[in-house]
Amino acid sequence: MAESSTQRPTVNLALTGASGAQYGLRLLQCLLAAGCRVHFMISKAAQVVVATETELRLPGSPESMQAYLAETYGADPDQLLVFGREDWFAPPASGSGSRAPLVICPCSTGTLSALATGASNNLIERAGDVALKERHKLILVPREAPYSEVHLDNMLRLTRMGATIMPASPGFYHRPQSIEDLVDFVVARILDHLDLPQDLMPRWGQDRIDRKLGNAGSRSDAANASEQ
Repeated sequence: MAESSTQRPTVNLALTGASGAQYGLRLLQCLLAAGCRVHFMISKAAQVVVATETELRLPGSPESMQAYLAETYGADPDQLLVFGREDWFAPPASGSGSRAPLVICPCSTGTLSALATGASNNLIERAGDVALKERHKLILVPREAPYSEVHLDNMLRLTRMGATIMPASPGFYHRPQSIEDLVDFVVARILDHLDLPQDLMPRWGQDRIDRKLGNAGSRSDAANASEQ
């Protein structure tokens, strides 16, 4: 039986026009699979990126997009809400709304600039402004190379304001075998920062712990055997 919406952890998720739509879509899939309620926002540029980088063809209206994404990712009826770019009555638009974390993934450098300067020209920018002023958790996932001085300055300013800057820079120590493995590395780090469980990749040092516990168990068994 599905949880009621009041019991679900809520996450605000926005996709903007940087390359790397796969990161945001995979995160959406994982959040829904984890039982979260997701308030989803997407910019016009991000819709173009999704159509360019994936096989998805997102409908234009929030209502149609909500139905399409819910069916694509198997969401419960109350689990996914898609808000339009100027829906100023959406919960993320006000500090008196739910105290949900906001993830912008991918986060364009234009969105970085807007957040660093306090612009609120659309719902995504307003949601970021609210997260900063209310001290909500704000995770920004830029995907750009190289960074200009302006980009770096905006990221520094936002870090000082309390945001977490998490560039889409996957590691390789887990020996990825596919593009999906690289995407999952970044998504797993985001889920970690949201304090949500994930099994996309093992935690660093877990194998070391397992070996130590295994060795301790073997020594204990050997000691018990010698006493018999």
